[in-house]
Amino acid sequence: MTEPVVIAARRTPIGRDGGGLREYTVDELAAPVLRAALDDAGVDTVDDVVLGNVFGPGGNPARVAALRAGLGVGVPGVTVDRQCASGLAAIAQAAAAVRAGEGEAYLAGGVESASTAPQRAWRTDPPTPYSRAPFAPPEFGDPDMGPAADLVAAEAGISRERQDAFAARSHARAVAARSEGRFNRELVPVGGIAADERPRSGFTVERLARFRPAFTDGGTATAANSCGVNDGAAAVLVVSERLRARLGVPGLRLVASATRACDPARLGLGAVPAMRDVLGSVPDVVEFNEAFAGQTLACIDAVGIDEPAVSPDGGAIALGHPWGASGAVLVVRLFSRLVCQGMGSTGLAALSAGGGVGVATMWTVVR
Repeated sequence: MTEPVVIAARRTPIGRDGGGLREYTVDELAAPVLRAALDDAGVDTVDDVVLGNVFGPGGNPARVAALRAGLGVGVPGVTVDRQCASGLAAIAQAAAAVRAGEGEAYLAGGVESASTAPQRAWRTDPPTPYSRAPFAPPEFGDPDMGPAADLVAAEAGISRERQDAFAARSHARAVAARSEGRFNRELVPVGGIAADERPRSGFTVERLARFRPAFTDGGTATAANSCGVNDGAAAVLVVSERLRARLGVPGLRLVASATRACDPARLGLGAVPAMRDVLGSVPDVVEFNEAFAGQTLACIDAVGIDEPAVSPDGGAIALGHPWGASGAVLVVRLFSRLVCQGMGSTGLAALSAGGGVGVATMWTVVR
């Protein structure tokens, strides 16, 4: 058994649905980050490419992206669907392959293009359009994510004021990180887009308080304290410790990972049992996917993480949530902060997903 280590990590800018990345398909978004991560490490090839993707178009986008990236016809590719946790699940899957000795180098991450996702419809007469597949059988309860976030926040006692303050801080941190160039090293420009499109300056608590509930009457989740719908891709190079040492480069070693689940009607809490399984001491950096401020706060409260420790450069509320890529974006952010910027030595990446699933990973710097 050998330990898996991330030695390179890249992402595209995160674009708004219908924004600057709207013409790029999932393979066109993923290919440049795959190539950039490989080139950063000076590695010639990989054993496989593992990419998360949620909304298609199907046809194994990981294989298509690998070919488009010029990795050669001998590099296979597999696409993972664990809903919003797909990108982190793909990295965990690649790490498991390294640990098992199946190979020594894997490109792993995720990609989503909400802008080019196929339209969906059930085969009724006439066809019935739908926006998402079921997360669970009806008898389990299968709420949309917004109403479920309102339920989770209400049951956890998370006030609207606290959610708005969290969202305002996420935007302020992301705007500061962008202006100070802290994202520059991890970004791969696509089609002239070189910066994340969503972070907003001037998003104060007072301004956020004017937004109406977005999902349920009397709810606390709004368009301003929730994530956006976005396009983007992220990938990391996962290698064996043997290869890392031979290359003589620093990296992030995977210490622990867990995939767990909870009640599908409270799907935003899926990360809680996963985080409990991997957390020992409090890590230096916490990257948690901010799908909704209330849901995020309920999860971190449940495991005893201090609110200001989460998303030090802003999270998905500010940066955006390209579903299949978001879990990989968390690891890219950890790599940038811990390995490239030297701002700590341990990190947690975690998120919840449709159906009540959660994935959590713990990492430590090796040099």
